[in-house]
Amino acid sequence: MTQRHSKPEILHTEVVAKSRLFQIEQVHLKFSNGVERQYERMKGGSRGAVMVVPVHKGQLLLAKEYAAGTDNYELGFPKGLIDPGEQAVDAANRELQEEIGFASKKLTHLKTLSLAPGYFSSKMEIFIAEDLFASKLEGDEPEPIEVIPWALSDWQALLDNADFSESRSVGALFLAQQYLAQTIK
Repeated sequence: MTQRHSKPEILHTEVVAKSRLFQIEQVHLKFSNGVERQYERMKGGSRGAVMVVPVHKGQLLLAKEYAAGTDNYELGFPKGLIDPGEQAVDAANRELQEEIGFASKKLTHLKTLSLAPGYFSSKMEIFIAEDLFASKLEGDEPEPIEVIPWALSDWQALLDNADFSESRSVGALFLAQQYLAQTIK
């Protein structure tokens, strides 16, 4: 039997560090049993983000782009922030066009994922894109993104590729495989 806990009371919050992109917030909490603790978290925006698994002619379309965090060119799925006032599904279609030069006639929401929820509040909406057609929008990337087609039937080998390491892309791949297995039945 699982025990239900009440959310802790937030006694105080304070921004303790700030950069151009990030704010670190210290949160003073009081738990229902009276224990008080201070946590730190990244103060997130409320826009959210999307990641899209594009499936086209029996292939996954991957984006290979530079990632400053790992100082490496990483292989993953198109992704980006949801613009103010934009719906997640529209952001997914826009990111497809900006990053890999395709739009989708069929976008299906698979799941909402979080990244390190102990530290980050942001959420990422995962979509699968089918029925693709050529359509290019100008993005904000500093250099063209390389599009890497990968045989859908060889998806497990993608897991062995050292450049395919981002946890959200790995999670999205498994969600897409689960979805495709259910739709083929």
